[in-house]
Amino acid sequence: MHDLTPRQIVDALDRHVIGQSDAKRAVAVAIRNRWRRRQLEAELSREVYPKNIIMAGPTGVGKTEIARRLAKLASAPFIKVEASKFTEVGYHGRDVESMVRDLVDQSVGLVRAEQSKIVEEKAKSAAEERLLDLLLPDTPKPRPAVSPGDSAGGFVSTEDSGENRQRLRDALRKQLEAGTLDEREVELTVTKRPQTNVMFANMGLDQMDPDMSNMFEKLIPEQTASRKLTVKDARVVLIEQETEKLLNKEKIQAEAVERAQNDGIIFLDEIDKIATPSGAQSSSGGGSGSPDVSRQGVQRDLLPIVEGSAVSTKYGTVHTDHILFIAAGAFHVAAVSDLMPELQGRFPIRVELQALGKADFIRILTEPKNALTKQQQALLGVEGLEVEFEPEAIEAMAELAAQANTTLENIGARRLTTIIEKVFDQVNFDAPERVAGGETKLSITAEFVKQQVAPVVEDADLSNFVL
Repeated sequence: MHDLTPRQIVDALDRHVIGQSDAKRAVAVAIRNRWRRRQLEAELSREVYPKNIIMAGPTGVGKTEIARRLAKLASAPFIKVEASKFTEVGYHGRDVESMVRDLVDQSVGLVRAEQSKIVEEKAKSAAEERLLDLLLPDTPKPRPAVSPGDSAGGFVSTEDSGENRQRLRDALRKQLEAGTLDEREVELTVTKRPQTNVMFANMGLDQMDPDMSNMFEKLIPEQTASRKLTVKDARVVLIEQETEKLLNKEKIQAEAVERAQNDGIIFLDEIDKIATPSGAQSSSGGGSGSPDVSRQGVQRDLLPIVEGSAVSTKYGTVHTDHILFIAAGAFHVAAVSDLMPELQGRFPIRVELQALGKADFIRILTEPKNALTKQQQALLGVEGLEVEFEPEAIEAMAELAAQANTTLENIGARRLTTIIEKVFDQVNFDAPERVAGGETKLSITAEFVKQQVAPVVEDADLSNFVL
């Protein structure tokens, strides 16, 4: 990601997300600014804070997809959380600080994967030696030495025994490399640590004090067990064990905390769900039991995290000052201005995403590498049925999706999933019989699309459009 310019980031997003150029430009500049800040002198770098972004737009127009694709592009720690899952401090549920802990966990995994790649060859070599130890019998003890003229006849020296063992080891090594021993079984000792997060499922370790969480993990000892595995499976386990030995855990954790603090990105989805619509609080009375109080409480708890605070994690204290926050919401009922003024101020960049129409749907069905039409072709191709879409069929599906969004409920590009499923409802069911009967090609025409979908749209049968 550090090597990508804003234009290149936008081009990469364009391959998967149609339209919404303003949102793409905003996230591209924000990501590039992370790299720019790291090039500054330390004193000035500390004063350059990220310009958090809030994206507002109807559902199904690409807000989450932009974040999802950005996560794949970025080599930085990235998590997506739903703001509606958080509750005010003092209530049962996830507290807002847990998202920072999740970010650090993600960062640890990212750094660990990078370090594992560096020691990969050493780990493979050590694992191979251990496999050879498991495959070879115990080293035979040398017979007692006797005089050459003794009737017992000769002797076996330790040197001779070592040479024979080495020859056997070299022969086994060649067989290992050729894969001829993959199905042979070996007995291996496996270490397993009990899953404390399952034992405390009702509370969750992320809700505990980090020191308390670490204490519980240390109190529960690791368990060892002998397992019989094939050489193929044992090699995977041994590589993992040898990798673990070669990794410097303290170094990984320190780098992970630093990367989370300076490169971390948190995507806050459904932030509009914690906003109180204008006039709603006064109409509900604003009592202690009203949902508006809880929404305001979540915003108050979220504010110091976005502004910059210190959060305790099991890997150490994490400062959130330079974490980039990208928030998104449909804002159908509430508006951005209904958020707390202090919280609004922490999101200086606001982007409006536009509703999608027929022309956008045509592009969505044809341009992306993972377009729904291409997915359907690949799935039926497994059965041996080749599917072709006529241009008019694509246009018909786009038109029906736009019509359904207008007459029923506007759910954006998600409507296309329902349209595709409706078009291929019967074909997906009887594809094996079609192929068995000699049919290998299927051409999707505009008439076929309308026969399958149009009656549902015209009848406004919502039950067929539940996603």
